Amino acid sequence: MTEFQTIKFSIADNIATITLNRPERLNAAPLEMADDISDALGMAVKQGARCVIITGEGRAFCSGADLAGGGDSSKSRGLGGDGAKYSLNYAYNPMMRTIAELPIPVITAVNGPAAGVGCSIALAGDFVLASESAYFLQAFVNIGLVPDGGATWMLPRLIGKARAMEMMMLGEKIRADKALDWGMVYKVVNNDVLMDEAHNLATRLAAGPTLALGLMRRTTAENLDRSYAEALDAEANAQRIAGDSDDAKIGAIAFLKKEKAAFTGK
Repeated sequence: MTEFQTIKFSIADNIATITLNRPERLNAAPLEMADDISDALGMAVKQGARCVIITGEGRAFCSGADLAGGGDSSKSRGLGGDGAKYSLNYAYNPMMRTIAELPIPVITAVNGPAAGVGCSIALAGDFVLASESAYFLQAFVNIGLVPDGGATWMLPRLIGKARAMEMMMLGEKIRADKALDWGMVYKVVNNDVLMDEAHNLATRLAAGPTLALGLMRRTTAENLDRSYAEALDAEANAQRIAGDSDDAKIGAIAFLKKEKAAFTGK
């Protein structure tokens, strides 16, 4: 296990687990946590992980950014507008891009409150598993700020403009059952089985055709801003790359033999 200041990080059975580890602050994320998450994701890929789980220690997933608390205060640029912009441009936004551009599947196991940038991290998962005690919150309006961490791009695409505006402009909690109804999350489970469910799903994904899964992530994200014709071209290009992979050959042979494919991730 690699040691970080603000997270726990481990890899086992091709699954990397990142646990936000400031439970005394409901895992509020200082700039150092954003850097730690980015670094851990890079390490996961370099060390051969084929799926990532992100969760929180204790009773929260992440209560949002913590510009004043923890870590190396020399990285902070204060709480005003310029400081907030600096923090986004040099820590939180790079972290969100790293999650988005990861070439392997991401599961977020949301074990409690996911607020502010914590909400953005939670919803960045390909599969969002929420415990019954989880909720999602964009409370920036209550302190005179605007959503960040990609929320204004992500939420309308996930739940539509009307519901996105409800979340952002009213600043009210969206509890797990409502989030499921809105299509924000993949599944809601009992608190005590959340990580078991996450590991079961991660095991299935880690045994899949990793290159193809990564191409699915990238193509789907990029096609949100493309025309239909451009999307068709992007799919064709992705299919060319996937079609030349070892896993595609393994899958084809297994299909012809009517066997289950044993993918290698290559």
